[in-house]
Amino acid sequence: MTSRPPMPSRRTLLRAMAALPASAVLLGEAPGLLGTALAAAPPSGSATRYTIVPFLNSNDGTVNVYQSDDATDFRLLKASAYTPPSNRIRDASIFRHTDGYYYITYTTHTWQDTSTTIGFARSSDRVTWTFLYDYTVPIANLSRAWAPEWFVDSDGSVNIIVSCSTANDQWIFTPYLLKATNSALTSWSSPVALSGIGANHIDTFIVKIGSTYHAFPKNETTKYIEYATASNLTGPYTIRRTGDWAGWGSYREGPALVQLDNGGWRIFFDGYGDGNYYYSDSYDTFATWSAPAALPAVSGTARHFTVVKETVSGGPSLARNVTRSFRSVNYTTRYWQEQSSLLNLPVVSSTSTTAEKQASTFTVVPGLADANGYSFRDAAGKYLRHWDFRARFDANDGTSTFAKDATFIARTGSASGSIRFESYNYPGYYLRHYSYQLRVERSDGTDLFRQDSSFTPVTAWA
Repeated sequence: MTSRPPMPSRRTLLRAMAALPASAVLLGEAPGLLGTALAAAPPSGSATRYTIVPFLNSNDGTVNVYQSDDATDFRLLKASAYTPPSNRIRDASIFRHTDGYYYITYTTHTWQDTSTTIGFARSSDRVTWTFLYDYTVPIANLSRAWAPEWFVDSDGSVNIIVSCSTANDQWIFTPYLLKATNSALTSWSSPVALSGIGANHIDTFIVKIGSTYHAFPKNETTKYIEYATASNLTGPYTIRRTGDWAGWGSYREGPALVQLDNGGWRIFFDGYGDGNYYYSDSYDTFATWSAPAALPAVSGTARHFTVVKETVSGGPSLARNVTRSFRSVNYTTRYWQEQSSLLNLPVVSSTSTTAEKQASTFTVVPGLADANGYSFRDAAGKYLRHWDFRARFDANDGTSTFAKDATFIARTGSASGSIRFESYNYPGYYLRHYSYQLRVERSDGTDLFRQDSSFTPVTAWA
């Protein structure tokens, strides 16, 4: 058995969890996401894959590559995956181009040095990278060009938002737009300052939803991440939120956003003031956000990254509209079983009673909130859902809240053939056993948590 980490209150998390149905949320244009699609869980046999390429807190001369299937539990894919032939690599931004290659652009010098170039490298597999070139940003009297961020617009154009300062005041940054003028990404338009965001803003990250551009720059005076919108990429932007508007705190930088499988948006940011890396989620077009949480495993190691999200083959497969039993990966004599409407993990064997076997048998059906997800029904027609983070069975009351509580996204488990079931409306939270009870708990990034939350679908007991 394992100890259980402290759990935040349901009320705290519900602050930002009043999500629209996934079918009603449009996937905006974010780095690496070309075209428009609806957010949804990956289909059976496929998986969501998030990739980050951060430089290290201990070393700005190289980057690691990490990947995750849930945007929470990032695992090392390759250490020191790319080291530029000269200079440094900081603030790497990644996207996948229409030519099939992954590209990163990055800051080429450490913060103390004059830095008039941004670097470029590409990879066919996210693991082996080839240096392309350093590009001198053509701004008169340029002192520093920092934190270049990819942005792919809805017309398919590839852009970079780069924070630049001049020798007149080398610490006052303004966001500029560079637009690729060829598909090889070797030629760029003249830099254009983003109107309305103004000087002394850095690390500007943009996503587009519908016809609106949403920008998240860091105010270098206040050290808060702000929020602005515009109807054109170059502006004018209107700064709509300042100060600690989202509850993230100060001394935060390097914001990067990605849309999750349930339609919500997740922001990552570097908490350089305290050495942590954080994430926070929004379900109401950025009006409110969940309390920031340190990103498991890589917090304290990774620095300033962006995220590319893809749907890839090789994900878990689980047939729907069939009955199954579910065996614990690390307690292989124990199975899901309904006991007084609660889901527990007792020992079940061939000598168990008929009633015990029936209580350990469930019908797998399409997810109530997302048909690519999964819901589980008992013999009486009640559905498995979470309530106060406890897994239990209740009658479907027809509400959207119930549908989300009763929907789980399949993620690859810790053992061959096993599956982890992520809460649909609490991303990063999984069905996990503790004291032989099933709860929905936040991943802590450890192998033990992955084992505790992995279950193997097997032939039904009844």
